[in-house]
Formats: sequence, C-alpha cells, structure tokens
Amino acid sequence: MTLADLETESRVLDLGALARATLARDPFDFLVVPFFVPPGAAAAARLCFPLSPHGGIAPAHAAEPGDGFDRLLRAVREPAFTSAMADKFGVRLDPRTLMLTVRSRCRPQDGAIHADSTDKVVTALIYLNESWPHTGGMLRILRRNDDIDAMVAEVPPLDGTLLAFHRTDRSFHGHLPYDGVRRALMLNWMTDVGAARRETLRHAISATAKRIKSVVGA
Repeated sequence: MTLADLETESRVLDLGALARATLARDPFDFLVVPFFVPPGAAAAARLCFPLSPHGGIAPAHAAEPGDGFDRLLRAVREPAFTSAMADKFGVRLDPRTLMLTVRSRCRPQDGAIHADSTDKVVTALIYLNESWPHTGGMLRILRRNDDIDAMVAEVPPLDGTLLAFHRTDRSFHGHLPYDGVRRALMLNWMTDVGAARRETLRHAISATAKRIKSVVGA
C-alpha cells in the first residue's frame, strides 16, 4: 500500500465498533476495541506520528495540516466521539475538556502501576505500532497496585487499537519494562477546561525542557 493509497482512507474512527464493544466492569470499567482506527487510517497516522528521541509525554500536534496524524486528531476532537464515549461509560463528558498528548518512546522506568490523577474522568489510548513482538510495553489492567501480574487483561499496542477506562481510585494499570519506540495517542477527558489547559501546559513545558537538556548535553 502506497502513501497515496493510505491518504485516501476517509473513515478514521469506527464508532460502530465502539458502540458494539463490551464494557468490562471488573475490576473497573474498561474496554478494548481492536481496529477502532481502521488499518488504512491507522497506517497513515503512524507514518506521520511525531517521534521524539526523549521519553515522556508531549502535547499532540501534527507535523503538517491534513496529514494522517492530523486527520486522526481532528476525528477524536469531534463532539460525536466524546458523546459516544460518554454513552459507553455512562458519564458526562465535555469535548472542551479533552486533553490530547503523545508518547513516542518508552524508557525502562516507565510503566509503573498507577490509577491516574483525580483530575481525569476517562482515559483512552489509541496505539499506532505496526507490530509488537515484545513482552514489555503491553498495558495491563490490574486488580491491585502492588502486583503487575494481578491482571485481567493485557493489551498489545497495535495499530488502531483503542483502550479506554473510567478513572477511579482503583483503576490500576501498568506494564512490564520496555525501552524503545512505542507510539500512543493519549486522550484524557478532564474534570474541567481549566484542568485540561493546566495539564497541557505542564506537558509542553516538560517536553521543551527535555529537548533543551538533550541539546545542551549533546
């Protein structure tokens, strides 16, 4: 498939697959939707995904207007997607509170068990990796915060897979260590617009600091 072929893919999100997906309730509300971003659109987004040599999280921006990653960003910002997620989880979500960030690389210290911060309502990840032959880097849905093997699901971060969960004090998740490229678009519906803006700014400052440190240390 050529880049021209990929860029003719018009359907970016399969909202029907999201509606049909089973919402697991144990140990907290979560769902996994393979091919939520259909193969052509996922491959186009992967080709344009913003890679960084640094670890950590950065605000999501496309390199070029209209490229494959930009189309994915525009699709997830559509109110219809927020509405579909709100219906699925039975919570109120506002598209204005949606924070979009990216992580392009895992470091060995990443993946520690956590439940997400209290200013997040629903967290989702859209993965964009063509293959995943590794044992590490696959997110685990966990029953406990002290045992990475106490899992009910483990999700390979493959092209177009959507993983989403309702944040609670017990929404524990993490993964085994992995060091290398691992493309993920992270979506967080925050408690309010102010929280979304504040956390986006924090990630932007952190990403800039990492770039400066890399240049100074080069």
